[in-house]
Amino acid sequence: MNTQAMVERLFPMLITGDRNGARCTIREWMNEELEPETLTQEVYWPLLDMVNDLFRRDQLTTLAHHYATRLLRSLVDQAQACYTQQDRSGRSMMLFCGDTEADDLAAQMVADLAEAGGYTVSFGGGGIAYDELLAAVQEQRPDVLLMFSSAAADAPNIRRLIDTIREVGACPNTQIAVGGGVFNRAEGLAEEIGADIWSDTPAGMITCMNTQPERRATAEQRTVGQSRQAA
Repeated sequence: MNTQAMVERLFPMLITGDRNGARCTIREWMNEELEPETLTQEVYWPLLDMVNDLFRRDQLTTLAHHYATRLLRSLVDQAQACYTQQDRSGRSMMLFCGDTEADDLAAQMVADLAEAGGYTVSFGGGGIAYDELLAAVQEQRPDVLLMFSSAAADAPNIRRLIDTIREVGACPNTQIAVGGGVFNRAEGLAEEIGADIWSDTPAGMITCMNTQPERRATAEQRTVGQSRQAA
């Protein structure tokens, strides 16, 4: 099936809040044996990217953006309920994100797909106080700490958290991953703030976690990043 055509068909339904039309369309596609994981990765994720990009460029009203993100969340929840759950891998992930509805939805897609892929996932969303988040990471010591954000204003706080985790040395085995719009738009930012892995799609992120579990930012890379930010 042509997933780009699906994106184009669903988009006007999302921005007008056509809940019934969107659900009927999805049922048609599911009857053609489209995998729910594929639907999320190749249709819902590009749609969220498109909606956020247009909104950021002032080419979409606030109302249209609200219609789209809330209807998309409903569709993502329905898809998640049908994911094939793999055996637990023994690896854990903590996931946090920016404060916006769009950030939360993007992070949820990754959380759902990672959990279906065998990870034990703790998803805290946004709006968590820095000290509370740091304490939780130090207590749970996850295999992966993933932070999602679309806003440039979040980058300094993410950098601060990464620096603190590295400095106190309480989670030496935790791999730090970042994703979201701000890292997609600013090439090199993820490496600059000291992240170990990053990707611009859920599938890419999960592939990185699965195939590069030992990858860590070097001390030299972190020092270069600190110098650039100070400048």
